[in-house]
Amino acid sequence: MASRTRRQGAAHGAPDGSPRRRLPMRLLLPMLLLVALVAMLMLRGYVHSEILADHRVQPEASTDKVPEKIIDGGPVIDTRSGRTTSLNVPDHRMVLTFDDGPDPTWTPKVLDVLKKHHAHAVFFVTGTMTSRYPGLVRRMVAEGHEVGLHTFNHPDLSYQSKKRIDWELSQSQLALAGAAGIRSSIFRPPYSSFADAMDNKSWPVTRYIGTKGYITVVNNTDSEDWRKPGVREIVRNATPKGGKGAIVLMHDSGGDRHQTVQALDTFLPRMQKQGYEFDNLTEALDAPSASTPVTGAELWKGKAWIFLVGASDGITGAMVVGLSVIGSLVIGRFVLMLVLSGAHARRVRRKDFSWGPPVTEPVTVLVPAYNEAKCIENTVRSLMASEHPVEVIVIDDGSGDGTARIVEAMGLPNVRVVRQLNAGKPAALNRGLANASHDIIVMMDGDTVFEPATVRELVQPFGDPRVGAVAGNAKVGNRDTLIGAWQHIEYVMGFNLDRRMYNLLRCMPTIPGAVGAFRRSALERVGGMSDDTLAEDTDITMAMHRDGWRVVYAEKARAWTEAPESVQQLWSQRYRWSYGTMQAIWKHRRAIVEKGPSGRFGRVGLPLVSLFMVLAPLLAPLIDIFLLYGVVFGPTEKTILAWLGVLMLQAVCAAYAFTLDRERLTPLISMPLQQILYRQLMYVVLLQSWITALTGGRLRWQKLRRSGQVATPGGVPTQRRRVAHEERESIR
Repeated sequence: MASRTRRQGAAHGAPDGSPRRRLPMRLLLPMLLLVALVAMLMLRGYVHSEILADHRVQPEASTDKVPEKIIDGGPVIDTRSGRTTSLNVPDHRMVLTFDDGPDPTWTPKVLDVLKKHHAHAVFFVTGTMTSRYPGLVRRMVAEGHEVGLHTFNHPDLSYQSKKRIDWELSQSQLALAGAAGIRSSIFRPPYSSFADAMDNKSWPVTRYIGTKGYITVVNNTDSEDWRKPGVREIVRNATPKGGKGAIVLMHDSGGDRHQTVQALDTFLPRMQKQGYEFDNLTEALDAPSASTPVTGAELWKGKAWIFLVGASDGITGAMVVGLSVIGSLVIGRFVLMLVLSGAHARRVRRKDFSWGPPVTEPVTVLVPAYNEAKCIENTVRSLMASEHPVEVIVIDDGSGDGTARIVEAMGLPNVRVVRQLNAGKPAALNRGLANASHDIIVMMDGDTVFEPATVRELVQPFGDPRVGAVAGNAKVGNRDTLIGAWQHIEYVMGFNLDRRMYNLLRCMPTIPGAVGAFRRSALERVGGMSDDTLAEDTDITMAMHRDGWRVVYAEKARAWTEAPESVQQLWSQRYRWSYGTMQAIWKHRRAIVEKGPSGRFGRVGLPLVSLFMVLAPLLAPLIDIFLLYGVVFGPTEKTILAWLGVLMLQAVCAAYAFTLDRERLTPLISMPLQQILYRQLMYVVLLQSWITALTGGRLRWQKLRRSGQVATPGGVPTQRRRVAHEERESIR
């Protein structure tokens, strides 16, 4: 049974007169939020991983196209404006260069040593590291060091297109502008060496770089600190001979650089005593500064880039914490469900188990119905086949499709129809309660059918005078479609397995509207059904707990309900469920501080429901978002294996639930696809519910379209019987 509120007023139409459909803001916002989270994670992966890097140092090519004066020249190569010249650093001047940084651990230590010995250096930074640690680049500039480009992702440019080279340069300059507000004109290609190592692959890149206004800087003294040969060996390798000038290659990133730091502390004072000066490149060459200030739009673009990278790091850090939380919740919930649901099944299936004296007195079954013409005959006939004496009251809540007339035309004993103006499901149930003749009230939906034993099994727990309400076992009847099969898995695993667990913990959160039973006195004590929330079944269950009643689960009380058959209907139903559950939790929040037996639900049930039904589903998308992240940025194989491990854990839990419910395992074949598609839909639905709740939006009931094709196992739906009868009559 669903809403009754009709939309007032006509929607604004399109120019052609057709209604204009707009995406609701509460649907648009969760979609945008998910897209934003994925974008932040992708940005983080982009600047943290080296997905575009090329660590394959390519084999050397021939050198016949490289000018001799370049091969025999110095480490500073200038090909700007058609020039082909090279320069050496003057004697007794040394330019220390550090590649691959800035690194948050080693770059500050290198800067500290340089500052200690009043030395300057050149840092060839990558765009990715500059984006992540802009403060270190600002410190370099503030302390008088020079900053050069070392590409963005550290690829071997000798094997890249001009478009990729342009991109590497522009992205690096963007990061540098955002970090320090400057632009640099010096460049060092990754994997470069001495000038005499220039070949036919690297020389065209050097010439092209020159046309973009850059001076290429290689080196003529390699400390080989990347090999970690020891402090003494690094100092020896970095020392030029005969007082000659040198450009020394070192590294402040890319691994453990403690040997480099220690070597610097020895190397600098030793060489200064020999008369060496440690200058920037342009200082050593007496040339204009390689850095120029950036202003205007370029500066603000750079700052925006740095801000977004920082935001992506912060958001990703929070997401990692969230992933840890959801991982713990998922594993904890699975362990609880497996252990407690098994204990519940063993308990209620013992031969000597009994709720108390058998319950044999007649009960009243309330069937609220709103436009259930396609289903209501199936529902009523299933009740007439009950093994337990029943009084059936169909409350027609202002139906416009003749639902009441169909029931009246059936002329069945002990079946009454109560009509009322459209007022909603809670009002219809309360109206039925006022007309009930018996002390035990069974409630069901107008699209549900009971097995002959359902009512009998459902009311037996009332043999225990402490029991105020009983939850039945709701089954998906139309499970022959893919969406139906997915909901069938969800019902058996997510709902019924949960109910076993909550039953043992004595904090059942929901009596399903499709199949539930109540003591009339208990209902009256809590004020009957309430329309304060959109989840009246959860609301009344929580009220029962707070009033001190026990709420239990009857596994054999099976009811077959018609699940939504389209994505739109499923969305509407789950949106209402999620939002209504949040409303019920908020309404009964004071249960947390209540004492005595009635406070058990507040101490145990409410926190568990909040964690497992609200928080966990809200954080669950992180599993799939990080799956996407791992597949794109690596490690791909480990990520896929981890996801398969989670899927296997869910499959084991689902198989156990199906076994407990004595269901065939065949539908579980579709479970991997359910995890990829169906679960994502549920994520967005819950996000939409959260946004609705946080923004104070109001959600109305929505009537789901029914086909009337659901029947008990072995039964034939009334709709199908009617069609078959009409076919036989036409043949006659």
